[in-house]
Amino acid sequence: MSELRCLIVDDEPIARDILRQFVDDTPGLTSVGECTNALELMEVLKKKRVDLIFLDVNMPKLSGIDFLRTQNVQTNVILTTAYPEYALEGFELNVVDYLLKPIGFPRFLQAVEKVRQAADQKDISFTVKTDGKSYRIECSSIRFVESKADYLQFHLSDQKIMVYMTMKKLMELSQGRIVRVHKSFAVNISSIDFVEGNMIQINDSKIPIGASYKEEFLEKWGSS
Repeated sequence: MSELRCLIVDDEPIARDILRQFVDDTPGLTSVGECTNALELMEVLKKKRVDLIFLDVNMPKLSGIDFLRTQNVQTNVILTTAYPEYALEGFELNVVDYLLKPIGFPRFLQAVEKVRQAADQKDISFTVKTDGKSYRIECSSIRFVESKADYLQFHLSDQKIMVYMTMKKLMELSQGRIVRVHKSFAVNISSIDFVEGNMIQINDSKIPIGASYKEEFLEKWGSS
């Protein structure tokens, strides 16, 4: 289960309190902050990676609907409001779901699950450069990645590519699709054949699991 970084945007303190508690109670969700209006939201999106916005419709200065109309929003959005008449317009603006206040926890979980399903269906890709060439790598094509000094060797489904890159950078680009299991290795969980002891088997390759990475890996492996 990949982690979803959530941002709560609502001008009502009680509404923020409820959503904050729901986020805290839901495995796989983590809060990256709260905003009281859409203008604050704009600033946060410039500085932080956000996977999911809980966006109130009725706010001062700029409503949630107006924000979606005027901004090129690439992040998943779940609208929250006490007014059901905004639902149709929200879906026309490609929001994932619409929560009517007062929001119950079961309905909250249902909306979050829609985001998860959409994320699972959408592959993450990024561009790397090596030997004067640019390659577009889809995370689904990565079997595992091995660190070699200042380089990463990508073991893909059809080839190997050596790239000047850090593991930290790879973790940012892959957005949770590739999991670090050792100081020198990261894997695509969907490519794993089996796990035995402290070793991961992917095709003919054995990848060690480092002690400091084992607990987090096993949690993700068990929930995949």
